[in-house]
Amino acid sequence: MALTPGESDRLLLFLEGQLARARRERGLRLNVPEATAYIADAVCEMARDGLDLPTVRERARHLLGVDDLLPGVPELISEVRVEARFDDGTRLVVVTDPFGVGLGDEATAPAAIGDLTLDITNEAPTAITISSHIHLAEVNPRLRLDREAAFGRRLAIPAGATVWIGPDETVTVATTPVRGERIVVGNTGLVNGSVDDPQVRAQALAALRRCGYLDIVDGVPVNERADADVAVARLVDERRSQS
Repeated sequence: MALTPGESDRLLLFLEGQLARARRERGLRLNVPEATAYIADAVCEMARDGLDLPTVRERARHLLGVDDLLPGVPELISEVRVEARFDDGTRLVVVTDPFGVGLGDEATAPAAIGDLTLDITNEAPTAITISSHIHLAEVNPRLRLDREAAFGRRLAIPAGATVWIGPDETVTVATTPVRGERIVVGNTGLVNGSVDDPQVRAQALAALRRCGYLDIVDGVPVNERADADVAVARLVDERRSQS
């Protein structure tokens, strides 16, 4: 049977998790690889069972305690990261403070200081998550926000954290400028360079609006839900025609 690289990785993680569970059931305390595999495998299975990301992340924090681990392990693992397939797609799950000892907790983890708040409305029928370092101007086309105000900015939350927005829900988020060299690569592929280049900024925003991304310009909504549903396909077609 031919397996994709992702399927092979999942099977390997399952075997590692099974080994960790078997050793725990025998009364053995887990080491770093075992504890990590135990939690990561459980996260993938909870996602497969249909649980949403916030629920999975919260439950994963209570799978193991300090008494289940070898001495020193809690101090070595401040978070567990794994990509899991949910009903609405693959998501990166970051389980902070996985053993309840207060290390790496989202409430105390360092976060950027937000200097601008933005309202973001999810007009999709399913929940959408925004990760900590994604370029906000290029987020999911079904999210309505002022993309010009969001250009060159990210969420002011700890690295690896996410904001979860339910269907038809509006949230107010704190944002902060992208730091360092202020280079954005990837996402829609419209920037792939400095966010401070006025020409790149103007061309990227125009393309997003033209292709159907939900936007707000001078307080007026731009594009409709039907436009957003085909926005990515339009963007891909447009980029192909220009190449």
